[in-house]
Amino acid sequence: MKESTSREKILKKIRNALLTESANPYPHIDHDKTIYNEITETLDITFAEEFIKVAGKFVYCENENEFLSSLKLLINENSWTPVFCLDKKIQSLLNSANILYNYSNEDFHDLKVSITRCEFLLARLGSVMVSSKHDSGRRLNFYPEIHIVLAYTSQLVPDIKDAFAGMKNRYGEDLPSMISVVTGPSRTADIEKTLVMGAHGPKELYVFLVDDNINC
Repeated sequence: MKESTSREKILKKIRNALLTESANPYPHIDHDKTIYNEITETLDITFAEEFIKVAGKFVYCENENEFLSSLKLLINENSWTPVFCLDKKIQSLLNSANILYNYSNEDFHDLKVSITRCEFLLARLGSVMVSSKHDSGRRLNFYPEIHIVLAYTSQLVPDIKDAFAGMKNRYGEDLPSMISVVTGPSRTADIEKTLVMGAHGPKELYVFLVDDNINC
């Protein structure tokens, strides 16, 4: 009889293992228990601290009017050409403050600064969850040199599991085709161990957090 190949021997062991029911050696593990220490500060303070640690630029605003004033000042100080914005809610705000913006695909390849909304802010990680469901789609979160995010305190959640639970509640079975978690500006140290900002996406990331009077 021809001797079995190594591959056949391995597959036979796998089949036998699958047919043999074994007891769970760790039956009392609580899979829902958090592995992190409890957050002691409010979510907005925790997010700001962690976001700044990863080189993000954070601006707190008491309301949308303060957001527009701060944004206009930032644009003027940096002499930015009109920001690129596809989000209709943000466009309405920019129009009310006479802040110029581009939205034509003809201007897309020349854009430097984009402004979008987000899904959630992950306080513990200082991260921003974005998706393709908003008017901005996929491109404006990653293509420009500078990415500005408009967020609200009601979008703050402690951890990533809370954000995914929120996405499930918001969209049900119709989840976005792209969900991404952004932690600070894009960076890499793969080349000669030198930190390079903006390697795979924006080299500057701003979050304007607007207080919408919902406790964090």
